[in-house]
Amino acid sequence: MSEPGALRELALLFLRLGTTAFGGPAAHIAMMEDEVVRRRQWLTREEFLDLLGAANLIPGPNSTELAIHIGHRRAGWSGLVVAGTCFILPAFLIVSAIGWVYTRFGQLPQVANLLYGVKPVIIAVVLQAIWGLTRGAAKTKLLAGVGIACVALGFLGVNELLLLVLAGGFVALCRLVARRRESGGVAPSVKALLPGLPLGGVVAATAAQGFNLSGLFLFFLKVGSILYGSGYVLLAFLRADLVERWGWLTEAQLLDAVAVGQVTPGPVFTTATFIGYVLGGPSGAVVATVGIFLPAFFFVAVSGPLVPRMRRSWVASAFLDGVNVASLALMATVTWQLGRAALVDVWTVGLALLSAVLLIRYRVNSAWLVLGGAAVGLLRLWVL
Repeated sequence: MSEPGALRELALLFLRLGTTAFGGPAAHIAMMEDEVVRRRQWLTREEFLDLLGAANLIPGPNSTELAIHIGHRRAGWSGLVVAGTCFILPAFLIVSAIGWVYTRFGQLPQVANLLYGVKPVIIAVVLQAIWGLTRGAAKTKLLAGVGIACVALGFLGVNELLLLVLAGGFVALCRLVARRRESGGVAPSVKALLPGLPLGGVVAATAAQGFNLSGLFLFFLKVGSILYGSGYVLLAFLRADLVERWGWLTEAQLLDAVAVGQVTPGPVFTTATFIGYVLGGPSGAVVATVGIFLPAFFFVAVSGPLVPRMRRSWVASAFLDGVNVASLALMATVTWQLGRAALVDVWTVGLALLSAVLLIRYRVNSAWLVLGGAAVGLLRLWVL
């Protein structure tokens, strides 16, 4: 396909996903897998898992980085920009609109009923993706065992990045031992494990005292450059500087900002968009959004071309296999937590089961199921 055609496909797909992808990174990843592996066959399951593993190894929003990786793989550098921007843009517009309502009326729109129907659908979508991807990730008994161990450690609260590195290192070490036994010689050094892959970020200076747009940009640039982990880690970063250190936000405003990031579709990091709007209006929303997402484009641009090279190196390939299975284990633990919050009565359980049947038996597009779940939630509001 020509580059303009590929770019148009990427733009349409990620604009739609950015508008309908509720439920956080695990749900976003599941919907991307449904679209680019099962439906469009742009990537094999193994290639998708490699990009997911690479996204998990760099700081920033994992699902957004996965979208950027997919764009780069599909249409080069232009695809990288188009996919990432189109995935972020709908959430930016939605959150900016909510920010306008919030600053004008002092409260958030009511979304609880909408999410009542969306969340059970998301559980079915994520479970279907995990099941499909596990067949590609747990290729051996060793990898299956590592995956089970990672699930257990995830439930115990082990740090996500530590879990990824430990899983990758353990699988690489096991492969190293096996190769030495087979050859009777000295296997290559593990120094080639991740050639050049950046595992850290550039920390921008954020010494601003009073509020200004440049200080806002530098703060979110720093956060996007160094943040690993869940939305709770993001909350800790935001609270330390914006509430305690500088006093730009109140505790209540911060909690509202995190809630907006969680309940709107698209990247959870659009929490920054809401904060920027509250602090500096539309200009603040743009500055904060660019600041927090810009590092993701940089890290993917640097690390993306290395992924095929890693597969050609048996050491790096073994490490990536471990990271991939650990990534799915983390998705499984997050899904369990989401399920406890989403499946609250017989209706939500039934909606999740119906969604699973439609996904697996009839291959209904996950975006339509999410919209259907939202409609069920709104109907509940009108009926009750």
